[in-house]
Amino acid sequence: MFEIISIIIPIRNEAASIAACLDAVLNQQGVNEFAMEVLVVDGISTDSTREIVNEYQKNHSNIVLIDNPGMIVPTGMNLAYKIAKGDYLIRVDGHCVISPDYVCNCIRHLQETGAAGVGGPMQTIGETPLSETIAVAMSSVFGVGNSAFRTTNGETKFVDSVPFPAYSRVILEKVGGYDEELVRNQDDEYNYRIRAAGGKILLAADVQSKYYSRGSLKKLWRQYYQYGYWKVRVLQKHPRQMSLRQFVPPLFVAALLASALAALFYPPAGWLLAVVVATYLLADLAASVAAARQKGWRHFARLPLVFPILHLSYGLGFLVGLVKFARRWQERPLPAAPLRNMEN
Repeated sequence: MFEIISIIIPIRNEAASIAACLDAVLNQQGVNEFAMEVLVVDGISTDSTREIVNEYQKNHSNIVLIDNPGMIVPTGMNLAYKIAKGDYLIRVDGHCVISPDYVCNCIRHLQETGAAGVGGPMQTIGETPLSETIAVAMSSVFGVGNSAFRTTNGETKFVDSVPFPAYSRVILEKVGGYDEELVRNQDDEYNYRIRAAGGKILLAADVQSKYYSRGSLKKLWRQYYQYGYWKVRVLQKHPRQMSLRQFVPPLFVAALLASALAALFYPPAGWLLAVVVATYLLADLAASVAAARQKGWRHFARLPLVFPILHLSYGLGFLVGLVKFARRWQERPLPAAPLRNMEN
């Protein structure tokens, strides 16, 4: 009897990229010994995403379209988990394209290493000059810190979290479903719970994907603002999940605000503000030169603007989250929804 692989694709308004995503999933190599189902979980798209998926369904009976009224990834993943038939379950975003051997390599690593979850390095790419520069910044240590799956290539190692992860059914039944409160950072929180339960998360060099970066500075700001904002709830639920790099942007923004406020009441404190700004601008310029030298000088004019957007939006979102969720520090995390009703 064939083992089953469930590919889960949570989406909303991905008309521009869902076809490429589905093509990559449907053309996986080395999986002939498995049966594969594709669960597309749609958060009530308002563009032509559903129509595109419907067209694919006409030629691929293994594609199932599921409504996700919650409209966010955690609610969509939990809906899919409850009906998935797979012995292995793999999340794939509608905004990414996985390599032809992604699935078979994930399954092999799960079987051979005993890892609870497997993912790989993510190549961030852009389709316009601006989005290409955003991709460069999002793959830079200065831009995103030591996020292994964004900045590491050619190395296989155990890490805290990975994108587009593959799991065995056994570990999912052990840790339960996704936290449906988290609009962002849901994979970080979920992988932390897996590690807390004794599992290991593997970043495998041969498990590769391409992720299409945001195409505008406004969308980039909103994305990273939400990352910072919802990271506060992850901190409150699981303090040990946090790493030092995640505190740097809010500390930087706090230093800016504090020194600017001090200068209003005590003008000589303006020197402190000047030092904070000058120090950051020098680091920004140095990082922009280093990234442009490696990735192409065409990015140099835009990088000094993109880097601050990453840092300021995340930092501000984090500080706003601290205020918004100030009364929730004493809450204990609710137990995850059980997935025992997953079909066999």
